[in-house]
Amino acid sequence: FFRQWNKLKDHCRGLGVHIMGDIPIYVAHDSADVWSHSKLFQLDQEGRPTVVAGVPPDYFSATGQLWGNPIYRWDVLAQSAYEWWVKRFRAALGVVDMVRLDHFRGFEAYWEIPGGAKTAAGGRWVKGPGAEIFEVLQRELGQLPVIAENLGVITPEVEAIRERFGFPGMALLQFAFGNDPQGPSFRPHNYSRQLAAYTGGHDNNTTVGWWSSAGIGDSTRTAEDIRKERAFAKAYLGFENEPINWVFIRAVMASVAAIAIVPLQDVLGLGSEARMNLPGTLSGNWRWRYRARDLTPVLSERLKSLTTMYDR
Repeated sequence: FFRQWNKLKDHCRGLGVHIMGDIPIYVAHDSADVWSHSKLFQLDQEGRPTVVAGVPPDYFSATGQLWGNPIYRWDVLAQSAYEWWVKRFRAALGVVDMVRLDHFRGFEAYWEIPGGAKTAAGGRWVKGPGAEIFEVLQRELGQLPVIAENLGVITPEVEAIRERFGFPGMALLQFAFGNDPQGPSFRPHNYSRQLAAYTGGHDNNTTVGWWSSAGIGDSTRTAEDIRKERAFAKAYLGFENEPINWVFIRAVMASVAAIAIVPLQDVLGLGSEARMNLPGTLSGNWRWRYRARDLTPVLSERLKSLTTMYDR
């Protein structure tokens, strides 16, 4: 595997292409990490989690999200100078050029839920390692090529850590026009240079799918919410007949964000059938596959034109 992967990585580098990976903050209870480093996690004598991870109730969910991952014993990790995390980052950066650090806010404070709870509602905020872990990681590994996934309940303390280490945050254009509490910050006129602007992420519908679907099945939006959202998007982006996917692509590329990220499904103009993942579901995800013939010369030229126009 690694021989083939490194050959691919070298080929990409020769073309000026960087590969971005993903580091989720938590690992699964049945993972090799928990099995081999059980003392780093909050487990009982039977190896069961005493507390688990998730996020609190919010505008989108009255009971929050119960992820169920075991939570770290950050005090024990600190005693070893976060050796496990240093090894984890070193391994990841050995196979990719940069990483998206999932649930970045959990390093400042995380939502801790009692083991065995049925929902996330009974959890509490607990302080995480904060800036200390990133000080150690930078001392051991140098400047970290990280994009911080700073979506959800983001406080000034979380942003202070991100800004201190120069990690770009994220903005999802699909969330800019509805009732999302973070919506205003996702509108391009509010972007900063230190940002990765996405048309949508892997947990979103495709842009065409988002625009054309009723949207009720995977969100709390009502039909009236959707009508207002679409009307505002059209007014804000100033378009009538141009395909919505290219309107979105142009918007993120034209922004001041240092990084613009466009899922290939949006370049191809695909609908909900090409959605990557629907959070909270256990099947039917990660099935879409790209075929070389899908990216036609016409689409390639259009993408090239925008990339050149906006110095991407």
